[in-house]
Amino acid sequence: MSYIQGETGDWEVVIGLEVHAQVISNAKLFSGSATEFGAAPNSQVSFVDAAFPGVLPVINAYCVEQAVRTGLGLKAQINLHSVFDRKNYFYADLPQGYQISQFLQPIVGKGEIVLDLPDGTSRTVGVTRLHLEQDAGKSLHDQHPSKTYIDLNRSGVALMEIVSEPDMRTSEEAGAYVRKLRSILRYLGTCDGNMEEGSMRCDVNVSVRKPGDPFGTRCEIKNVNSIRFVMQAIEYEARRQIEIIEDGGKIDQETRLWDTTKFVTRSMRSKEEAHDYRYFPDPDLLPLELDPDWVEDIKKTLPELPDDKKTRFIEDYKLSVYDAGVLVSEKSKADYFEAVAKGRDPKLASNWVTGELFGYLNKAGKEIEESPVSAENLGGLIDLIADNTISGRIAKEVFETMFETGEKAADIVEKKGLRQVTDTSAIEGSIDAVLAANPDKVAEFRSGKDKLFGFFVGQVMKATQGKANPAMVNEILMKKLKG
Repeated sequence: MSYIQGETGDWEVVIGLEVHAQVISNAKLFSGSATEFGAAPNSQVSFVDAAFPGVLPVINAYCVEQAVRTGLGLKAQINLHSVFDRKNYFYADLPQGYQISQFLQPIVGKGEIVLDLPDGTSRTVGVTRLHLEQDAGKSLHDQHPSKTYIDLNRSGVALMEIVSEPDMRTSEEAGAYVRKLRSILRYLGTCDGNMEEGSMRCDVNVSVRKPGDPFGTRCEIKNVNSIRFVMQAIEYEARRQIEIIEDGGKIDQETRLWDTTKFVTRSMRSKEEAHDYRYFPDPDLLPLELDPDWVEDIKKTLPELPDDKKTRFIEDYKLSVYDAGVLVSEKSKADYFEAVAKGRDPKLASNWVTGELFGYLNKAGKEIEESPVSAENLGGLIDLIADNTISGRIAKEVFETMFETGEKAADIVEKKGLRQVTDTSAIEGSIDAVLAANPDKVAEFRSGKDKLFGFFVGQVMKATQGKANPAMVNEILMKKLKG
């Protein structure tokens, strides 16, 4: 268990997350308006979204299907009967004066997410519920010196609010939770997980307590839009609460914001224990009644999810737990690896994908979908290593050129004359020249300084510009040194 050290001893942090995930759908939850990101302000707004009098919401069946698919992916209970409620509050970007959401009877009940932690361990975090709701519009405070502008393009967009149990104890676990949830949603195709575009946002609940004590008073940090900020906000908020308690104060239950420039949480509004949202069933919408056979049909279409894929990669490809975890973290990475590994040594394929490729992508700030080296071309490079056309060292040089130009490995090898030397007589000639140039070191080696063998290998590889087959060099060199 990981604790924070305070002036009065150890403190435990208790963390729960509420993730708002925008449903991948061409239309909004209760209207036919488009949902495309980046459209001109107020260009994707219907009379329903703008709350014109006399217009009625009509449920988007595909959004319901996406919520059920997500619930199944979280191994959660699907509630065949669920109810839409009105959550009443006033804000300028909420035209109706209420949000259509779900409260007592959500569409998805309890589920779970298995976290893959950096130290190689895993642990399970409970999911309390998933409910469907419509998003509010967006207030723009930076368009005018004294006015706030309202963009209603997001108004009515379908959201899945996924609420965790307060099972996490460190910022690292919270980061792992968001990463894993985002990965599952992307595998399922129910949310794109683009936090920078606002299609996935977190409300972070943090409290502290002495180990073994009851839960402390929690504070909620609203609308955190990156995994890094989630982790930083937890670290700051936990220490803030500990300092207040140790100084004799008490924590007020409140909603706070994460300041991304000062890296502190700031008070937004106080929050009473009982929310005065005056929930009641929406009179314009009938309860959702799902057919069990329909739910089963959706279940049959689920893709192989990260945990199952990880198990298969370990069993079928004999990969380490760590490598398999890295490769399945995003569906695009797993698909790329499988294309490279098909018909080849999977361990060699894994090493090149997780090592060379991911290293170059990270340095270039690119995602795997933007890789200049296709899976087919990386496979071609590995084939050249496997058939001894080039050595592993030369392959790294070839890969660098592939990443810069997008060319095929075989073309680069031919153009630059990088074919590996496997001609025994040519290798012998290079070895003889190196031994003749270093008679003193030959004598030292023969007198027992075995470590000099690496020196001779290096000299031979240098003489052949790295093109000599390393295994042949080692074999012939050893014979000549001992002879």
